[in-house]
Parts: sequence; structure tokens; C-alpha cells
Amino acid sequence: MNVIELNNLTKTYGNSRGITDISFHVEEGEVFGFIGPNGAGKSTTIRTLLSLIYPTSGSATIFGKDSVKYAPEIKKEIGYLPSEVFYYDNMKVKDLLKYSASFYKKDCSKRMKELAEIMDLDLNKKIDDLSFGNKKKVGIVQGLLHDPKLIILDEPTSGLDPLMQQKFFDLLKEENKKGKTILFSSHILSEVQKMCDRVAIIKEGRLVKVEKISTLRENNHKKFKLETKAPLTNLTIDGVTNFEVKDNITSFLYSGNINLILKKLSELELENLWIDEPDLEEIFMHYYEKEN
Repeated sequence: MNVIELNNLTKTYGNSRGITDISFHVEEGEVFGFIGPNGAGKSTTIRTLLSLIYPTSGSATIFGKDSVKYAPEIKKEIGYLPSEVFYYDNMKVKDLLKYSASFYKKDCSKRMKELAEIMDLDLNKKIDDLSFGNKKKVGIVQGLLHDPKLIILDEPTSGLDPLMQQKFFDLLKEENKKGKTILFSSHILSEVQKMCDRVAIIKEGRLVKVEKISTLRENNHKKFKLETKAPLTNLTIDGVTNFEVKDNITSFLYSGNINLILKKLSELELENLWIDEPDLEEIFMHYYEKEN
């Protein structure tokens, strides 16, 4: 079953960029990445999906129900972390979280303590006294408090230190194991690479591609670096891009049959050879260039 479906979702704002014809689906139990540079339209898509703002055209369903028509009902089963969190400053963290829990009409106090412990969050502090990173933690606890079936996270790790990011990812993996569906937006590719099964790439308000992470890696390039006795001038084989020579070190990306390239390299006087997976950053730029 698809937990989320977007059908040509469009939101236009006067002259500033919105989103145009965004269509993808997220399956039940999936961790789905939504990725693009800052300002690409990720937050607009998520906010329109959640009917926090209304679409200009197109539609979206969550749990098979129209996301505008059934918004109040659907929201009970969603944990949402916006990219920027704002709070009533003079409240204590625990009072804010209790207030949030009251909307779901269930006792969340045990879960609240568990999550606060995992995220190393002091429940007795005033919101006003918290750093940006700690406010982010409040948002995370708030989003997971009521045991939602669907977790939607918009740039969740900004402001968290690396150790906390790791704890947070472990927490999400646990939630996913329990069958929770997760939609996760980020402009940091390594995060998405760690967490997601599939990924939608957005640029300038339009969808560039929806792809499995494994396919993104497979169909893509290998990163070659070779050290030769004398500087290389060229490598005549299809599928070689980003060819760079610096003294006796040559580097390039290669897409194609690995046997062909190895055959070609065996004709050279090699001192050393490194073959690497490119990170998604490089893959990403490649997709963008292809689209352009």
C-alpha cells in the first residue's frame, strides 16, 4: 500500500518559486528520501502535502485519503518535524510536550521520558534557555511522542552535533523496524545514503528523478584514480568523464562495463590504482547536468 501519493502537486506563489507537477509515492514501511539543494522546494512540497498550505493544483493522499479533505483526521497519525521550529519561549520543555500530547488524547508521558533520554534533552529547562540544537531535539521528541504511523522530517539534523545525529538515525531505524513509514528531506546526501531505500531528487521546484539508492549507485560511476610512471595524456574509452591529470596521478569517473576499462588500464604502466564508489554528491551533480 502507498502511505503517501502526490499527483502533479503544484503550488505557485506570485513571482517566487513554488513547486510544479510533483508526483511520487511512498510505500508502507519505506524510508524515502527527498533531496535537493536549499530552496529547491522540499519544504513547500511537504507543507502542501500536509495541507499546511493549499495546492494551486494537483492533489495528494495520505493513508489513501485526500490530504486536504481529511487533514484533521490524518494528522493524528503523523509525526512532523518542520525545518524550523518555533515555540512559546517561557514554557518548560515538559509542559510544551504535555501540551502537544493533549492533542492526541493519549498518555505519552512514558514515551516522552524515553525519547528525552535518548536525545539527551533536559525536560525541566525553559524553551527560552535552549540552544538551536536543543530546540531541534524538542521538535524531534514532539514529532515522535504519540507513536505516529508516518514520520515526516524536513531537514531534521541541522543544528545537531554528529554524535546526536547518529543517535537520531539509530532512533529512526528503530521506528522503521516497528513498521513506521518515514519521509525524510535533506540537502546532505550522505544522510540520505545512510537511511533511505528510494530517493526523489528535486531541483528548482521540479522533480528530476525518483530512484532506488542501490540503482543510483549501480548505474552510476565508479571513481578511478591511477598513478602512472609518466603523466597520462588521454584515455580513449567511452564512459570516461571528469578526466583530470595532476603530475603522475590521473583521476576520472567511469560509467560502463568494468571489464572494458580494466582491459584498457592493463595496457598502462601502473604504479598504483584506486577504485571507489562516488558519493551521492557527485552522482547528484551528474543528474543535474544531464537534466540541464
